[in-house]
Amino acid sequence: MKSYIVGVGMTKFEKPETRDWQYWDMAGEAGRAALSDAGIGYDLVEQVPVGYCFQASTAGQRAAYELGLTGVPVYNVNNNCATGSTALMLARQFVEGGGSDCVLALGFEKMKRGALGGGSDGGDFKTSPVARHYGIMAAAHGFEMSPPTAQIFGNAAREHMKRYGTTEEQLAAVGAKNHRHSADNPNAQFRQVYSTDEVLAAKPVHAPLTRLQCSPTSDGAAAAVVVSERFVERHGLGDRAVEIAAQSMTTDTEESFASGTCIDAVGQPMSREAARQAYERAGLGIEDVDVVELHDCFSINELLTYEALGMCGEGESGALVESGATTYGGRWVVNPSGGLISKGHPLGATGLAQAAELVWQLRAEAGARQVPGARVGLAHNIGLGGAAVVTLLRRA
Repeated sequence: MKSYIVGVGMTKFEKPETRDWQYWDMAGEAGRAALSDAGIGYDLVEQVPVGYCFQASTAGQRAAYELGLTGVPVYNVNNNCATGSTALMLARQFVEGGGSDCVLALGFEKMKRGALGGGSDGGDFKTSPVARHYGIMAAAHGFEMSPPTAQIFGNAAREHMKRYGTTEEQLAAVGAKNHRHSADNPNAQFRQVYSTDEVLAAKPVHAPLTRLQCSPTSDGAAAAVVVSERFVERHGLGDRAVEIAAQSMTTDTEESFASGTCIDAVGQPMSREAARQAYERAGLGIEDVDVVELHDCFSINELLTYEALGMCGEGESGALVESGATTYGGRWVVNPSGGLISKGHPLGATGLAQAAELVWQLRAEAGARQVPGARVGLAHNIGLGGAAVVTLLRRA
């Protein structure tokens, strides 16, 4: 059974504490926008998977209750930075399994200012779900005082530079590209354009990464209405429908840790396998994709993901971004929204915001950031601990 996204919505992503609102306010805003985009009421929604990382148990119910008190099942989802795409995956599975015709996937996050910690129990890495990942880093590079997520990705960048000759300028080009793209996105947290030199000169976070190559903490929410083919036909939503052509989630395998490298520990093997599965299921390849929203939590992860998705060979990603192949006028447009680096990264909402951007692109509704002729989109969302989700969207 096929599944389609017929409505999407999101709030503006903002620096924490910018607006005086609660998580249920932002979730309600995004959910209502998605339902309005689909042209349906909440009374038609049969199930609601809700993604978030930092709120209490059953916060999903509190958020969904802003949309109505219909008694439908609500599922609370937490999969680190891949939470939003996990909620979307559950919605798709509910529909494709035949259990529901209309499901609302909702994701939100209300965060604190400052860098994210890396572990539970007040930063006790011995009990952290990502202790094994940070152990790989500590064994190879030691453990410093900089933010732990920036450390592990920064060390992955150092490994890539040493192994393949990737340059600081190529890493900075990712940040410059994504900040340039976000200038046309009214929902982006940051809309200022920076040159590669300005990205390089920004405040260091964990060398070689500077502040303008790192995703910020953010408040925000996003949502998607996922429906069956018969729902599309019954409600005349063909002009709104974007098919979920394939979707795959993978988690860490032995390959993630066997090499002892941060490149593998931060998820490149997971991303590669998730992409392979999605391509196989859809009967598509990266050559069929026009527009990509990928998980650029740090500039190095965009480069690692180019390689994992098959956009270039191993070690060739620095040259790829430098060539202009991943921006307007190139082979693909990657992160037209500005990506996590510039659009923002409220963890529970990120995967669904990626889906929203791709739906707008495939419907030719993206305004000044429209990718001409876009028919196939790819979303990549990853979380340490770990989970990688690749989604292929297609417009007939």
